[in-house]
Formats: sequence, C-alpha cells, structure tokens
Amino acid sequence: MEIKNIINLQNGSDIRGIALEGIPGEEVNFTQNMTMKIAFSFAIWLEKKLGKTPMTIAVGRDSRLSGPHLAQAVALGLISRGNKVYQCGIATTPAMFMTTLDPVIKADGAVMVTASHLPFNRNGLKFFTRNGGLNKEDITEILELAETVETSFTLGGKSIDYDFLPSYAKGIVDLVREKTGESKPLAGTHIVVDAGNGAGGFFVDQVLNPLGANTEGSLYLDPDGNFPNHVPNPEDPEAINHITRAVLKNTADLGIIFDTDVDRAAIIDEKGNAINRNGFIAFISSMVLADYPGSTIVTDSITSTGLTDYITSLGGKHHRFKRGYKNVINEAIRLNEAGIETHLAMETSGHGAIKENYFLDDGAYLVTLALIKFAELHKALKPVSSFLEGLKEPLEAKEIRFKITVDDFKTYGDKVLEDFKIFAQNQPGWTVVIPNYEGVRINCDQSSGNGWCLLRMSLHDPMMPLNIESDSIGGCEMIETSLMEYFDQYEALD
Repeated sequence: MEIKNIINLQNGSDIRGIALEGIPGEEVNFTQNMTMKIAFSFAIWLEKKLGKTPMTIAVGRDSRLSGPHLAQAVALGLISRGNKVYQCGIATTPAMFMTTLDPVIKADGAVMVTASHLPFNRNGLKFFTRNGGLNKEDITEILELAETVETSFTLGGKSIDYDFLPSYAKGIVDLVREKTGESKPLAGTHIVVDAGNGAGGFFVDQVLNPLGANTEGSLYLDPDGNFPNHVPNPEDPEAINHITRAVLKNTADLGIIFDTDVDRAAIIDEKGNAINRNGFIAFISSMVLADYPGSTIVTDSITSTGLTDYITSLGGKHHRFKRGYKNVINEAIRLNEAGIETHLAMETSGHGAIKENYFLDDGAYLVTLALIKFAELHKALKPVSSFLEGLKEPLEAKEIRFKITVDDFKTYGDKVLEDFKIFAQNQPGWTVVIPNYEGVRINCDQSSGNGWCLLRMSLHDPMMPLNIESDSIGGCEMIETSLMEYFDQYEALD
C-alpha cells in the first residue's frame, strides 16, 4: 500500500510529525502505518549497509502518549523483515545507541520513538547504528523508500521485552565510581532532579541514590505524556524556574534538569542560578581541557565572546560552527580526521557530545561529568557556583526572529545576508567576523554597542533569527536600532 507525504516528516537527521489530535489546527500526519513502513524501510537500508540478515535491532520510547502504539508499529516493521527486536519500553535516546555496544543485546541498529521537547501531540523517530546517529542524507534515503515500498513478511522475526535502562544506569554509576575512586562519592550531598515527566526519572533511583546522594525534593520523575507541569526543555524559562525553586526550597547543593528523551540537560548551582547555554558549555569545556590540554571545542554559532575568552584562558581553542547538533558533532569528527584534536562538540541548547563517549549526543553523560567535578568540589568544601567565576556572561542578550513571507524563502534570505555583510562593513565600529560558518556575525566596539550580533537562516523554517549580545547596559538597543534601519527595506521580512 502506498502512503504519500512520508518524506515531509523529515526534520534534519530526525523524523517528526503530529501523532495525536488535540491541538486546534494541527491534523495528524504521522500514523502507525507510516511508522511501520519507515521502520520496514530502515531495516532494508540497514541490511544493505551491513550486508547481513537477519539483524538484531532495539526499540525504545519516551513518555509520550502515542509512544506505545508507535513503538509497536516500529517493532512490527522490523520483525516483518525477519529481525530480532528488543523492545526496551521507556528509555532514553543515548541509551538506545548504547544497545549497539551492549554485550547482551549486541544490536545492529536502534530506533528511539521521541519528539524531544515538542508538545504532547507530536512524536518522531531517531535512528542509530554502531557508528552513531544517522545523518540527514540517510533519513532522506529511508523516507524516499518508505513512500513506495511494498511491505512483506519474512519468517523468523521475534520480539523480546527487555528493560535496558538499569544496564545503562549501571554504566554511569561505574564510571563515576571509577573516576572518583569512591563507592559513594555523593554521600553528604543533596541533589534534586527535574525529569519533566519524561524518561529521565530513572536518574534518581538508579544513579544518584546508589552514589550516596540525598534526592528529596526531586520533581516530576514519573513518565506522563501529558507533560502536566511544564515543557520538558532545559532552555525553557518556566522549566528552569521549577528546578530553581526546588533547589532553593530544599537547600540543595545541585539541581539537574533533563529534556524528554535525556539527550539534553542543564544544571543549577546552590544559589539557584542556571548553568546552561554558555555556562554549561564552559563547565564541560573546563573538564575536557583539564584532560586534553590545548584541544579544540566546537560549538554552534550563537555562543558568546565571553565563552571564547573562557576557553582560551584555559588553553583551549574555540571553533564556532553551525546550529544543529548533528552539524556540530560532524564538524568535531571532521576536525579530528584532519588532525585537529577535538574532544567536545556542544550546542547552547544543551546538546553535547564527547569523543570518549563515541561523540554521542548524551545529556546524561554530560551530567555524569558534572557529577564527577561536583564530587571533587564538595570534597574540597567548594560550592558549584565557585567553578565558573572566570566566565564573563553578557549583561544583555536578545533574540529577534524574522519570518520570511515569500515562497522562495532561501533565495530571499541569502540575498538579505549578502546585502547585510556589505552594510555591516560600512558601519562605524562594526567588524565582520572571519572565519564564520553560519550567517553573518558582527563585532561591535564600545562606541557602537559593545557586543556582537549574528544574522542567519533557520535550519529548516522560513525564518531569520537575529541574536544580539552586549557587555553594556543599553548596548543591545543601540545595536538593534542600527539593524532596524537596515531591515526596514525588506518588505518580506515580518
């Protein structure tokens, strides 16, 4: 049976769509039949890549309401090709990759049913092989096949229920114990977790408690696909407000917040200050550079000049690249292949990958590194807030998003960027940053705003985000005023 428009579900290196009714104006475009065909096509794609049949493939899901049905559809599509399928139930995105390295499962591939932090009615798929997550071109190939493939049934396939999270959690506990040399390195500490009713609740009982931490006051640990308390997004101000209040109310030493599928995270210091975005990158960078002096840190394009100064002060090199976690990870891999030692790739959104962890986009692993440093600080009677005293954060920051209202938005956006570069070169006190890998970035001296701005195209949508930061009060307004005079000439920018 032919199902059209499957290709429209592609979102970069992920698949995402509307899986449930419930939000006015949003019609379901991601069904069980589509999911089954996509999984069937992934099996064919993986067979060709590996040159083997049958295969072993693991399937997990986050807490979304549509998760059980879509995960079952994935399993059906895989079993129909004669494969052995481990159904892992509630799991995390990083854990599903680890099934390919697990000595019990030994999966040839893995599928995670998740739409990250998106609303309850959305869902999607992420795919892994033993080489990591699939790239954009791989997803395109699979979806194009799914549009027309005729499904069939091959004998020999079977399904096995297998709760993988305990094995995954044990690996985290073992790593912390190995790095700290203690069985309970978090004894005497108080840590609260906000899992946002996603898949991260396991971290309390299966990681922190075995390591000795007091976790009283943790929030929203039970999976609930309605997400009744807040959006499970470590960047969301309301979500950060919840974990901040929990830290202060419980006089905790540390707070941890995860997104729905635990590939992103942030931490909160004992004063209730969020260590996310530039701060979280700085925190992890400091640990990486202690182990690998002089190495390069890859980030997305909107990181601050203060972060650059911080990385440089630790002897590292800061390489800004493009937005998109796969872009950042792939750039780090490319740099290593070119002989440039690179151990960390991280976005301001909280996506981050470490070379020693297979360059896996893994929020839990980043938090694990933070726990190792936290244990060291606690032993030295130092609070978490003391760790980033050398990081200079901007006094002001602002993002403006311009919608492009013409059909050929990419061509229009490229013209705006081309003209903007010429405009910027003629502004007093402005310097165009070179090299720059996404959009046009401008440094503004003290007389013209004392900061920087970046204009770029959105990765997928007809949007042009503009980020502005300043180290002076009123600096963002000064930069914005000059910019608006430029943007007024473009009628298709809303």
